[in-house]
Amino acid sequence: MPLPQPRHWVIGDIHGCHSCMVELLGLLPRTDHWIFCGDVINRGPHIEACMTLAWDLMRSGQATWLRGNHEQQLIDALSLRGEAGHRAREDEDTVQEIGDQACRPWQVRLNQLPLVYRADGWSATHAGFNADGQPDLSIRDSFWESYDGRFGRVVVGHTPRVKVERRQHIVLIDTGAVYGGKLSAYCPETDQVIQVQGLQNPQRRMEIDPDLAPHQGDQVPC
Repeated sequence: MPLPQPRHWVIGDIHGCHSCMVELLGLLPRTDHWIFCGDVINRGPHIEACMTLAWDLMRSGQATWLRGNHEQQLIDALSLRGEAGHRAREDEDTVQEIGDQACRPWQVRLNQLPLVYRADGWSATHAGFNADGQPDLSIRDSFWESYDGRFGRVVVGHTPRVKVERRQHIVLIDTGAVYGGKLSAYCPETDQVIQVQGLQNPQRRMEIDPDLAPHQGDQVPC
């Protein structure tokens, strides 16, 4: 009999929540492929540990780490020189945690992160696609309102929601772990969601814009 095909699990924004990350990964089958949907870094209390774990899993072939807007911000800050670069790096939580020099090797690594993961009937990217079909790491409403399904169902993070949400061709999986919400993993092949509790004592609180609130029936029960 043919062996069953491995499934995929797309994981929402981790943002330095290492204990949550480890707990969630412990619930996922190692025979499946894991996809970190960007923003592994910044904000949370254990950024370096999250970066190292995600990078090691990617190198082993167990996972794919997609670039998010926070990874891109760090790349850009490390690329700037002079006073402008110094100011930009001062604003990066990752630099504050591990220091400027320790971040330098990560500039090369983060530049290698792909923007999109494409599979049969679905794709994953950090935030969405622009009108030209190119990955956009910061897009929100314009993608949600206009996406026509050309890349299949698209799984995205970036915008924290109270629950994992399904829209017509889009699944939003950032459930605000760093804000005291949950860290979520979503399986495109089965629609299954696996979650763990996020930070118990978050330094930041999640605020949901009422204009971005989900329509009744758009949420995945989880």
